Amino acid sequence: MSAQRDHLNIGRRLRELRLERGAQQADVARTLGVSPAYLNLIEKGKRAVQLPLLWKALSHFNVEMEPFMASLGERNAPDGLAKLLDEPLLRSLGITHEDLADFSGEPKRTATLVALFNLYKNTRTQLDHVMAQLASEQKETTAGVARARIGYSPFDEITDFLQAHKNYFPELEEEAGRIRVDHGLERRILSDELVKILRARKVRVDFVEPRKGSVVRKYEPRTRKLTLSTALLEQPLKFQLAATVGLRVLDESRLDERLAEAFGPKHGETARLIKIHLANYFAGALLLPYREFITEVERTRYDVELLSNLFEMSYEAVAHRVCNLGDPKRPGLPMHFVRCDVAGNISKRYSATGLRFPEGTGSCAKWAVHNAFLNPSVITRQYSVFPDGAAYFCFAKVAVQPQQGSLVRGSIYSIGLGTHADAAKHLVYAQDMPFVDPQRIGIPVGVSCQFCERTDCNQRAAPSYKFAFNVDEYTKKDNFFSPLLEHEGKP
Repeated sequence: MSAQRDHLNIGRRLRELRLERGAQQADVARTLGVSPAYLNLIEKGKRAVQLPLLWKALSHFNVEMEPFMASLGERNAPDGLAKLLDEPLLRSLGITHEDLADFSGEPKRTATLVALFNLYKNTRTQLDHVMAQLASEQKETTAGVARARIGYSPFDEITDFLQAHKNYFPELEEEAGRIRVDHGLERRILSDELVKILRARKVRVDFVEPRKGSVVRKYEPRTRKLTLSTALLEQPLKFQLAATVGLRVLDESRLDERLAEAFGPKHGETARLIKIHLANYFAGALLLPYREFITEVERTRYDVELLSNLFEMSYEAVAHRVCNLGDPKRPGLPMHFVRCDVAGNISKRYSATGLRFPEGTGSCAKWAVHNAFLNPSVITRQYSVFPDGAAYFCFAKVAVQPQQGSLVRGSIYSIGLGTHADAAKHLVYAQDMPFVDPQRIGIPVGVSCQFCERTDCNQRAAPSYKFAFNVDEYTKKDNFFSPLLEHEGKP
């Protein structure tokens, strides 16, 4: 075996010398007095190199015997390939420095592999930025009109709009404050008070029995007629009334049009969605006034359940409002918000913490917002640690609204909130969970299975694009979709 390795090393080194000098195999073979086929076998280590032939080859390359023999032990991988060893894909294939060193005498092959791998990485990065984005981040235009990225929905665009404004709109905060002062509103607002505000703005308010369909509120701006379903309970009724006040404010100020124009939406539906979100934002600002609300938030240490009782608002509305505290003069903690159903579909999301939500609907099954369904009667709490080391404290609560005595007919959502792990000390939910040992108490999570770098997750629902999906009928892992690493399964 040692002799065979020597033949391989000598042949490889001769090939490197030839390629370094840009010589053709046929020309060198002619000088050495052998056939090109025989020299090819020598360079591949399949034929032993006799000493006279070796002396002749070294003389041709102008290399001394002693430094040549000393160089045989140097098995350095080409720099371009060596830098790729830490890539998840190569780690999953078990590629070593020794393996890469075999390419040291193949500069063209090495360059090709590096180029192909970089092409793969570039494509993967595009997929990484936005789930199913499938297109370059560079803006494309058709007939002078910006075209949206593939897979980039109007709802994704709304998320970007909120991120651009840090989910804080001072004009709406100020107008909500003026209305509260003008109408003498106290902390707890009743729906009857909001009806009076609308009627003062020349809006006719009618209540009708629910019919088939899902419409619970319809406002006709031309006739200023608001129709509400009698099926609405007090808390959602207050929110819909306040949102209608918000629509009147936007119709008068045209704030939504100005903000949408400055943002430059790519989808035709986005401008209307912006108006909906701003109206809902105004409802939160009116029902949960900033100064009084943030004072209670800080006093209760972000106890969302207690806050919902203090202001007589729903848990979800309070959770939303907690993410609106962006006044630079008195900001709240950066928070992220996510709402999902029992199937794992995300219907609302916002992040001021840098937490990256997947594009589309699905996410990581290890997140607290999903595990909350396992014990819906309590708050689910956890520290979540991502592959890049970023850590967050997350908590989630299941909110249910039965219909006709049935949960299936009604709605069930999990409402998740979170902040940076080092800010968890400000939350009442983490007072008995100090973040002293991230490795011990942190739950390893990812963004979504398709882009997760974790190799040991037992909850995978799909293979990761970042690893080779190796299938071995003789090896069983705890999860079928987990990447099979080279060192695994060996005794």
